[in-house]
Amino acid sequence: MTAVLSPVLDAPRIAVYSGTFDPLTLGHEDVARRAATLFDDVIIAVATAHHKKTRFSLRERLDMAAEAAAGLGGSVRVLPFDGLVMDFCRQQGACAVVRGIRNMTDFDYEMQMAAMNRKLHPAVETVFLLPQAELQCISSTLVREISYLGGDVSKMVSGLVAARLLPRPLQA
Repeated sequence: MTAVLSPVLDAPRIAVYSGTFDPLTLGHEDVARRAATLFDDVIIAVATAHHKKTRFSLRERLDMAAEAAAGLGGSVRVLPFDGLVMDFCRQQGACAVVRGIRNMTDFDYEMQMAAMNRKLHPAVETVFLLPQAELQCISSTLVREISYLGGDVSKMVSGLVAARLLPRPLQA
């Protein structure tokens, strides 16, 4: 594959797809797969999430994301990050942030974030991608809740993630 060069940096176009990914859903995977067709390198940036109680540790979330990334094709890699995503973009030489949006509520929130991120780092564009229609109702929050209550999440997450979703308490 011939790399598309950034007109600004004369370098491969790198996109950051950030989130807590607690857990990574099929919707997340779909957005990452779509981003991999648009950019030379996609970084799934897994947030340390100090501000949230997570079901999975950072290490577990990184491992699940790496397992998913291995099957996505293109140049997708997984890295942890802490702090502002725009600082992480600067460190990685990214030209774009990819955000998945499922509905208008997501769009309203992500539009505000994109405007603020532009103030922080104007050279980084925000690209909104819609997951496939059948995946748009899936959220990590709902997957955690359904799993915790003993429901079947096999159509919402990969088999590797589903195997890890055994009832357990949130991380402190």
